[in-house]
Amino acid sequence: MFSKEDKNKVRLIRHARVRKKVSGTTECPRLDVYRSNASIYAQIIDDSKGVTLVAASSTDKDLEKSMSGKTKTEQARLVGEKIAKLALKAKIENVVFDRGGYIYTGRVQALAEGARSAGLKF
Repeated sequence: MFSKEDKNKVRLIRHARVRKKVSGTTECPRLDVYRSNASIYAQIIDDSKGVTLVAASSTDKDLEKSMSGKTKTEQARLVGEKIAKLALKAKIENVVFDRGGYIYTGRVQALAEGARSAGLKF
């Protein structure tokens, strides 16, 4: 009998393969994305120091009012815009995008486009 493939396990393998090459520095930190079934999370990380510089998610209290009645893709775009505003406030303009092993479509793409539209470069 065949066992069903664990999609998250495959994603983690893909993510580890990408992380061998993609790393954030002080000049150009890494924008990391995590997507759960209900929420989406983004954080900007300086891998040389091992520090999270800025973080945003769809569960943040200040985004709660603007999230109601929106689809998950629209929520991801708002999270992308928020992470870009926080990054620009912290004087971070350039980042390297780490999609976390997810396919670049849907919510991951919406988050990236939201961050780009708010002024983040990658």
